Amino acid sequence: MLLVIDIGNTQLFAGLFKEDQIVLRFRKSSKNKLTSDEYGLFLKSILRENGYDPEKITAISISSVVPDLLYSLHSACTKYFKIRPLILNADARTGIKIMVGQPQEVGSDRIADAIAAEWLYPNENKLIVDFGTATTYDVMTDKAEWCGGLIAPGLRTCMEALSLNTAKLPQVEIQKPKVLVGRDTIENIQSGLYYGALGMTREVITRVQKDYFHGHPMRVIATGGFSQLFKGEDCFHIIEPDLVLIGLWRLHQIN
Repeated sequence: MLLVIDIGNTQLFAGLFKEDQIVLRFRKSSKNKLTSDEYGLFLKSILRENGYDPEKITAISISSVVPDLLYSLHSACTKYFKIRPLILNADARTGIKIMVGQPQEVGSDRIADAIAAEWLYPNENKLIVDFGTATTYDVMTDKAEWCGGLIAPGLRTCMEALSLNTAKLPQVEIQKPKVLVGRDTIENIQSGLYYGALGMTREVITRVQKDYFHGHPMRVIATGGFSQLFKGEDCFHIIEPDLVLIGLWRLHQIN
């Protein structure tokens, strides 16, 4: 079995693959730095609690945008699983071309998303929208070229910024609002966050298709922790919350 782990700025998101199927998904906060022993014990425990034998893990693939946590997790894999994990970086064989001047600056989570998108939808122009700590927009051509994109604050980041920088605005649960025009402060914030992100995404989609692909067909893929909020909107061709995990599974296949 293959264990794949994506370390984001807010959460560790992991999945267990049996052949080409995801059989387990789990998350853990990445806000607090853990030791290699704590990571090792956590991973083994959660596998056992879900009925999977840690000894059956034969390979591990990791992407990380938090370098300090990557070292501890790498050590945990070596010590507790006796496996040297495959780390996704700009030097790894990915099956895509990174068409920017400094490929090492591209977040490994974005590369993983691109690997998965190219495997799922080859020979198509693509826009990947990842709703995470940051909201990222990744542009790919039908020739498997990752051409760059846009980065904006994510929903939670915007909410926390409002709460931190104002005297009376509280932190709220991030959810799809019941009304457009809020009747109290919480509804006001929820509506502003949701429709602000939705409006920005619609504008980016329109401009990328018109100004970058010059009206040619483009598949729009949504992913990330908050992507399911936008289910039912007419922005995306598909919502695939597991895109980064699929990308890490595909990375293992390629390598």
